[in-house]
Amino acid sequence: MLPKEIMRRVREIQVRTGRQVADVLAGEYVSVFRGSGIEFDEVRPYIPGDDVRSIDWNVTARMGEPFVKRYVEERQLTLMLLADVSASLDFGSGSRSKRECAAELCALLAFSASQNDDKVGLLLFHGGTERYIPPRKGYKHALRVVREVLTHGQEANDDRTRPRRIWPWSNRRRLRAPREGTDIDAAVEFLLSVNKRRAVCFVVSDFIDEDFERALRSANRKHDVIAVLVTDPREQEIPDVGLISLQDAETGAMRVVDAGRAAFRDAVDKHSRERITALRMRLLSAGIDLIHVDASGNVVDPLVRFFRARERRAGR
Repeated sequence: MLPKEIMRRVREIQVRTGRQVADVLAGEYVSVFRGSGIEFDEVRPYIPGDDVRSIDWNVTARMGEPFVKRYVEERQLTLMLLADVSASLDFGSGSRSKRECAAELCALLAFSASQNDDKVGLLLFHGGTERYIPPRKGYKHALRVVREVLTHGQEANDDRTRPRRIWPWSNRRRLRAPREGTDIDAAVEFLLSVNKRRAVCFVVSDFIDEDFERALRSANRKHDVIAVLVTDPREQEIPDVGLISLQDAETGAMRVVDAGRAAFRDAVDKHSRERITALRMRLLSAGIDLIHVDASGNVVDPLVRFFRARERRAGR
C-alpha cells in the first residue's frame, strides 16, 4: 500500500490535470500529434464526384456496380514518457519538488493521450533503467504511469525527506554513485532496443548529465523526441543567507559556501542561465524541441506554448 500522503498527492494531480486536459489541452494535443498515415475503413457505393482512383475494381466486378474504398486517418499514436527519477529531482524549494512537477507534467500528457485513445508507456531512469512499462491504452493505465513517476524509490530512500541540494554551477564531471546518478544516454539506448514502432517521446529531466546529445539525436531519427527541462528557482537564485552547507543529491558530497557574498550569488545565477542556454542550443542543433518548466509555476502554459509553436511550424 502507498502512504496516505502519496495517495492524496496522486488524487490531487489526477483532479487538477483532468480539468486542465478537458479545458485547455483538449484540442492542442490532437492537432499537433497526428497518426502516421491512413488505414482502410470500408467500401461504399460510388457517388458522382468521388475520385475514380479510389474505385475498388474487385468489389465493383463482383457487385456489378462501382464501389470505392474509404480510408480514415490512422490516429492512434504511441506516447513514451522517459522520466528521470534521480536524487536531484527530489529537490524543491517551494510547495512541490521537481519530481512532483515532472509527475504532473507526465499526467497532463498521459491523460491527453488516453483521451485520444493513444497508447502510453513509461521508462523511469537515473544511473540505469529503473522501470519500463510497455505502452497501453486506458485511463487506469495512464494513472498508473503518474503514480510510478511520483512514488518510485520513495520506500527505499527514507532519508529523501531531508532537504537536498545540487551544485548546478560545478563544471567538473561528477562521479556517479551507484543507482544515484543520471545517465540519459543509457535510458535512450534502452528505449531504442525495446520500442521498434515510431513514438512521440518526452524526456523529462533536469539534465544534470553530460554527453547525451548524440543518443537523443539518434533516437530522434526514428522517433519524435521532445526534451522537457525541469528546474527549481533556487537552482538559479540563492538568497542572501550567509554560510550554508549544500549537499550534491547525486553524489552525497558536501560543500560549505558563503551565500552572503554577492559574487557567489551572481556566479550561481550566471552559470544556471548559461547552462539552460547551452542546453537549448545543443538540442536545437540536434533538431530536438525543448520545453522549460519551472517547478514553482504551472506546467500547462509551457505545454500550450510548445503545442502552438509546433503547430505554427507545421502549417508553414
